[in-house]
Amino acid sequence: MQAKPFLKEIQIKREMVPSFDAYPFHIPSIRGLSSLKFHPDVTFIIGENGSGKSTLIEAIALHMGFSTEGGSKNAQFQTHNNSSRLFNYLTSIKSFKKPNDYFFLRAESYYNLATYMENAYESEKDRDTFERQYGVRSLHECSHGESFMATLTNRLTGNGLYIFDEPEAALSPNRQMAALSLINTLVNENSQFIIATHSPILLAYPGATIYQLDDSGIKQVRYEETEHYMVTKHFLNNYTEMTRILFGD
Repeated sequence: MQAKPFLKEIQIKREMVPSFDAYPFHIPSIRGLSSLKFHPDVTFIIGENGSGKSTLIEAIALHMGFSTEGGSKNAQFQTHNNSSRLFNYLTSIKSFKKPNDYFFLRAESYYNLATYMENAYESEKDRDTFERQYGVRSLHECSHGESFMATLTNRLTGNGLYIFDEPEAALSPNRQMAALSLINTLVNENSQFIIATHSPILLAYPGATIYQLDDSGIKQVRYEETEHYMVTKHFLNNYTEMTRILFGD
């Protein structure tokens, strides 16, 4: 019997939903969702802005015991009460074995997480502990991208369940490729990832399950079928023509 995937599947308790005409259940991708199965290694959730991918990834994270703004399960804090109630209507199927490590990395609230960590590790002894965990003395003394990479490289210890929401937001293309390599290292160390992303670089992870959210609901697609791959490839192969069209020349 295999331990992974740690999180096998989430299901919506549809009979308990008060109305599918109210947020967030009126979002087409959520309205038609009954269950979602996860790959043992990497599952991607993709879609246009407003398609519901961050709403869904947030609900999965909250259901698993993370705070809205990310971090480990011990980082229970909240600066804004703006999460949807979707997580209250989720149930899940999990592995017989729990992961040793958990982390929710959310780009839009990472600054708040870094601030929380700074305040939680105030003493010199605490700072030494923090540096051993993250590889840096202060996340705020790094650039956004450097602090992301410090977390990926040092804080995530393997044999873990890691949920990411648009991690590419702070990363250059080179750093996205480095992150892809780190994800693979952690997968080889018995970890599972669930990632909402716009990045065609991250989406290239071999063998990953990719779910596309749109007005028709949720469907599984191949990498080459994603708009991220097709649009990026077409633009790079035809950038002169594309910029001319975009500028109306």
